[in-house]
Amino acid sequence: MALKMIQHGSAEYEQMVALRRQLLRKPLGLDFNAEELSEEQNHILLAYTDEGIMEACCMLVKVAPDTVRLRQLAVLSGLQGKGIGRAMVQFAENLARDNRFEKIIMHARKESVHFFEKLGYEVMSEPFIELTIPHVIMGKELSD
Repeated sequence: MALKMIQHGSAEYEQMVALRRQLLRKPLGLDFNAEELSEEQNHILLAYTDEGIMEACCMLVKVAPDTVRLRQLAVLSGLQGKGIGRAMVQFAENLARDNRFEKIIMHARKESVHFFEKLGYEVMSEPFIELTIPHVIMGKELSD
């Protein structure tokens, strides 16, 4: 098992897009467009792989000098509940700290709120609809 940063446009990135498409977009009848995927070259892309298989992924997007946004956290079906999502989030937080960010935020799906609360995140907004489903903004201060 390996937690690592990956490069936009690499074979691993293609696996990442496929995993996110399968788990996050296809169930909503949606897909990525070329512009969305092109913008990702400016993001920190993170992966959890085991023997070359992409089991989980997420990305960090700089939104302010001291703040990053966690996006597109996906864990392979059948592996959820085994600590992989927690490991991905903790890896993302450590990387954000290493890059001198002080806060991490996200638009969390309503059904994921409890998961993120257990990791120290707080709800910061009323529910809103994004990509056809309810979300809330959540955040966490990244203390050393």
